[in-house]
Amino acid sequence: MLKQEFIKQYLFPAQKAGECFGINPIVILAQSAIETGWGESTLAKEHNNFFGITAYGRPNAFWKGKKTDLSENSGHTSLWFRTYELAEDSFMDFARLIHTAYPVAASLSAHPSAYAKEIAYSKYISEVNGDNRAAYQRMLVSICRTIERIIVC
Repeated sequence: MLKQEFIKQYLFPAQKAGECFGINPIVILAQSAIETGWGESTLAKEHNNFFGITAYGRPNAFWKGKKTDLSENSGHTSLWFRTYELAEDSFMDFARLIHTAYPVAASLSAHPSAYAKEIAYSKYISEVNGDNRAAYQRMLVSICRTIERIIVC
């Protein structure tokens, strides 16, 4: 999917989630772009999970408890991910998660650079899984800028 197509298709769910939970929709959309490879991941395409959210925790208004295990395709041990009925549910659940579990990041979301630093150095990013916090921070800021340029045009 082209970046412009991804933005056009998912900007409204990001805006709705951002409005409900007080988070800049640009950072929501940027994190979704990172987590899905601009909408190309199996989780996004087949399970409407646009943020790689694992299936831990209790069901809520946006996630009904349905989950999938992608390990059979990768040869890794079981790791369960949330499955959503609609893409919009994934965006809402992500914004809910950031709002409740990472309130400082949420409060900084009007400033993508500050948000990116806060979220990259929080428990949201797992270096145990090979994630590089500094690279994630840089990528998030860069994608926010790309999204802003495309929206303005």
